[in-house]
Amino acid sequence: MPMPMQDSNTESAGLREIEYLSPAAEVSMSDGYFQIATTNHFWVSRRFDVLRRLADGVVSGAGEVAEVGCGHGLLQRQIEDQYGKPVTGFDLNEYGLKHNVSKISRVCCYDIHQRNEDLRRKFSVILLFDVLEHISDEDGFLDALLFHLAPQGKLIINVPAGRWAFSEYDFAAGHVRRYAVKDLRAIALRNQLEIDNWTWWGFPLVPALAVRKLLVMGKRDQGKIISTGFDSKAPWMDKTLGALARLEWIPQKLLGTSLMAVLRATSERLRTKTI
Repeated sequence: MPMPMQDSNTESAGLREIEYLSPAAEVSMSDGYFQIATTNHFWVSRRFDVLRRLADGVVSGAGEVAEVGCGHGLLQRQIEDQYGKPVTGFDLNEYGLKHNVSKISRVCCYDIHQRNEDLRRKFSVILLFDVLEHISDEDGFLDALLFHLAPQGKLIINVPAGRWAFSEYDFAAGHVRRYAVKDLRAIALRNQLEIDNWTWWGFPLVPALAVRKLLVMGKRDQGKIISTGFDSKAPWMDKTLGALARLEWIPQKLLGTSLMAVLRATSERLRTKTI
C-alpha cells in the first residue's frame, strides 16, 4: 500500500544522512544480511564484476543513477569507487540506511509507490539488485519503479536463480521466489519491457548452493540460517569461493545461481504509461 506523504527531513546516521521522503517501514529483508555482507565478500564482489561485464557502458554513460532497495549501500559504494559517480539510494529499511557505507550518494527513506513528482522520470539508470524476489506484487512494484525511470532509461535487475534451490535460507532472507529465465521474460512481457541483455552467473557456485540447501534443511533459527547460508566464515574460504566464482564467462546462458538483466521500456509503454 502507498505510504502517506510527509515533509522531507534528515537524520544523522553515523557519517551518513538519511533523507526521509517517506516514513521507515518493515520490509521482507533480514537485518542479518547487513551484518555479514561487505564489499569484500566474495559474492558481493563477483556480483559487481558481473555488472561491469554485462553493462559497463550503460552505467558509465548514465546521467542520474538510482538504486531501489539500496540497503547499507554496497552497490552504491562500488559504483562510486569504480565510476566516480553518485547513486541515489532508496529503501524503507531504516537499519540498512543507518549503516549505509556510500560516501557521496544520497540515502533516502522512500516508498516508490508514493511517486514523488520531484522524482518522476529523473533517472537514466535504475538498479534493482536482489530486491524483486522479496516482493509479492511484482507488477505493481515495477509499475511504481518505472515512474522514476527516464523515457529512454535502463533498468538493471539481479535476482536469485534456480527454483530447485529454494530453501529455508530463502525463507529466512525474506525471499518469495527464485527465478528461471522464463520468469524474467514473463515479467518483461507483462510490464511492457524489453530485455537488452541478460546472463546467468554463479555457475561454479551451483554445488555450493546445493550444499547450502542441505545444511539449512530443518533449521528454524533465522539468524543461524543466514549465517550458515551467507557467511564465508574465514578469509581463506572467502578467497577460495571468490576465485571459484570467477571461473565462468559473462554473459553466459548455461546455468547459474543468479540472473542479471538489462531492460528498457517498449515503445508501447512509452506511449501509454507514466514513464
